[in-house]
Amino acid sequence: MHFGEALDDARLQALLRPGDGVDTVITADAYGAGEADRALGAALRGCERECYCLIGAVGHDFYTGEREGAKGFPRFTDPRLRTASHYADYIRMATERSLERCGVERFDVLLLHNPDHTGYRSEAVWRGMQAVREGGLADALGVAPGPANGFTLDLIACLERFAGLIDWAMIILSPMEPWPGELVLQAAAAHRVGLITRVVDYGGVFFGDVASDEGFGEHDHRRFRPRGWVADASTRLAAMRPYAERHGLTPLQLACAWNLAQPAVRCVAPTLIQERGPGARPIEDKRAELASLGRRADAGRLLSERELLAIRRIGDNTGCMALKGSSPIHEGPAGPDRWRLDSELSAVAGRWGIDPERQLVPIAAGA
Repeated sequence: MHFGEALDDARLQALLRPGDGVDTVITADAYGAGEADRALGAALRGCERECYCLIGAVGHDFYTGEREGAKGFPRFTDPRLRTASHYADYIRMATERSLERCGVERFDVLLLHNPDHTGYRSEAVWRGMQAVREGGLADALGVAPGPANGFTLDLIACLERFAGLIDWAMIILSPMEPWPGELVLQAAAAHRVGLITRVVDYGGVFFGDVASDEGFGEHDHRRFRPRGWVADASTRLAAMRPYAERHGLTPLQLACAWNLAQPAVRCVAPTLIQERGPGARPIEDKRAELASLGRRADAGRLLSERELLAIRRIGDNTGCMALKGSSPIHEGPAGPDRWRLDSELSAVAGRWGIDPERQLVPIAAGA
């Protein structure tokens, strides 16, 4: 993803190797067109399989699809690539190839990675996912919306439609980015779906060595954030620090504890980045910081309800961006990551007390 400095293979493998408080490792087959799987596979070599949890993700077809610039590879459900009758074959092939690169025989969890409109709704897709689980290639199944933020009603509808199949979902959630991920928390809890939360670190800000948004590399994905976002986040972080200090936590540990206190959240996945410049912390220190919280059984119970609400008010980001997925303000034909809000999803919103015109639009659009 071009975040920060590149790491040599030996250093990367040491960071990825599970243990010392970090016992869940996550890969996605599309990252580096399989190279992320291979890197993780090298790190897992020699590890006892029952001593870690391995999460995989399939969904972007880099085998037969062509990369479309910054958009990446198309989803395997793209009608240009195949029809629904071939979804299951693709899912099995992609899962087997990913496992082969990782050097293992099964995933603990297999996620449907960045689904399009079809992926959230298609019986054929989820029959294919079910077949992989029944074939012993994955112990549990899940869905990972993305890569940008949103897909709120699409995810809830997917959990409702395939409740018997989906055990896990991955969402963006952080004390500085509670919206819109917080809108799916109750639905996930009601369907007994565990949540994995990513970008907990808010682009590295909670690690304390991101001073401005001027020094990112040309292809660093954080450059897509609005100008001045680091300065704004630093101000909010200063207001959160007393809560961290009260509990003997670092800011990153506070962010993780806040996430783990939310309904259905069972796993946090911050992005570990070796930043550039003389003030950058060694990435190994960041891993150790995360791991020390991982060894605490009470991590999700450290903050009181009053503290949780106060931190959420400091980090409130409601309406800060146009969301992906179903949208009441989308116009024109549907794309692979944005489409119109239809009657079915409007009904989903009603069941969960969500007002799309007010809660799923940018502030300017909803004013």
